[in-house]
Amino acid sequence: MLLQHYRSQLRWEEEGVVELGTGDATAIADVVASLPGLRVRSFDISAPSVETARANIAARGVADRYTVELGDFFDQADSAGGAPVSTVISNPPYIPAPDRNILMPELWGGVHGNDLMLQLLKAGYDNVIAAVASYSDPLETVRTAGDLGYRVANFLAMGLDFGAYSSEPKVRDHIRRMCAEGRGWAGDDEYMVAVALFTRNPDVPGDRADQLLRALQL
Repeated sequence: MLLQHYRSQLRWEEEGVVELGTGDATAIADVVASLPGLRVRSFDISAPSVETARANIAARGVADRYTVELGDFFDQADSAGGAPVSTVISNPPYIPAPDRNILMPELWGGVHGNDLMLQLLKAGYDNVIAAVASYSDPLETVRTAGDLGYRVANFLAMGLDFGAYSSEPKVRDHIRRMCAEGRGWAGDDEYMVAVALFTRNPDVPGDRADQLLRALQL
C-alpha cells in the first residue's frame, strides 16, 4: 500500500528497490506480483533462506523482477554500479535479547532489537520502508531517524501475538525489562508492529512520527 500510494515520489518504476533480508520471500513476492512495474533486488545472509526464497519467487512467476543474492546487504547492495536506488525495504530482525544465543539467532536484532534498523537508516537511502516493533526501542529508532533528516511520512500498524521466538523465556524477560525502562511496549502476550515510510524526499509530504509512536502504544 505504501509503495502504491507513493509510486511517483519514490520512483521505483524507474529505479527499482533493494531489500535487506529476504526471508522466505512470500510476502514481497506477492507485492511484486501485484505491482507489475516493481523490481526488487534482495540480499540475505542465510543460504537456506536464499534457496527457499528463490523457489517461492519462481512459484509466483516473478523471478524476472525479484532477484535474491546471498550476502551482506551493507557490503553488496551498492557494489554493482548502475543507476542509484533511493528506496530500500526491509522486515529486519527485531527480536531483542542480551545476546544472539536464542531459538533463532537470525532473528536477533541486537540488545534493543533495532540494530539493523539503525544501521539501515544510516546507510544513506532517501526512502526506507521497514517494520518497526513496539518492543524494539522504537523511540530511539524514531529519534535517530529524525537526527538523520528523516520524516515518518506514513505507516500501517497492527497488533501481533507473541510467537515462539518472542515467548522464549530469555527473550520475554528481556522485553519486560526493556518496557519497564521505557524502551518499548508489550502486553501480556502481544505487541504492535508498524511498517513505516521514513523519507528525506521533499516530494513526499507529512511527518507522522508522533502518530507512529502512539500507534505503537508509546
